[in-house]
Amino acid sequence: QVQLVESGGGLVQPGGSLRLSCAASGSNLSIRQMGWHRQAPGKQRELVAFIRGSEDTNYVDSVKGRFTISIDYAKNTVYLQMNSLKPEDTAVYYCNCYAFSDSGPLRQYWGQGTQVTVSS
Repeated sequence: QVQLVESGGGLVQPGGSLRLSCAASGSNLSIRQMGWHRQAPGKQRELVAFIRGSEDTNYVDSVKGRFTISIDYAKNTVYLQMNSLKPEDTAVYYCNCYAFSDSGPLRQYWGQGTQVTVSS
């Protein structure tokens, strides 16, 4: 069974920063891609950023230049550094990954979500 555990959410003022972390665990885990999605109240979940390998990254236009995704494969942990936060970044942030494990072929897994609130 693959589990994703997120941390680092919270309340921050506009212009502030937060760093989200997501640690994946599982037997014989082999990660191919990890990423972050977010869902604001009344809106659909949207992709924020993902990373393949160490340098193949992709961001939604609204966070380019402000957010940075990175990964530590030794720890199976993905990070999302969020700078210059705006009220419109307020959402529940979900980590996901595509991975092989003892559970079978390549599958997508999701974390439980962490709340990010940007407000003065």
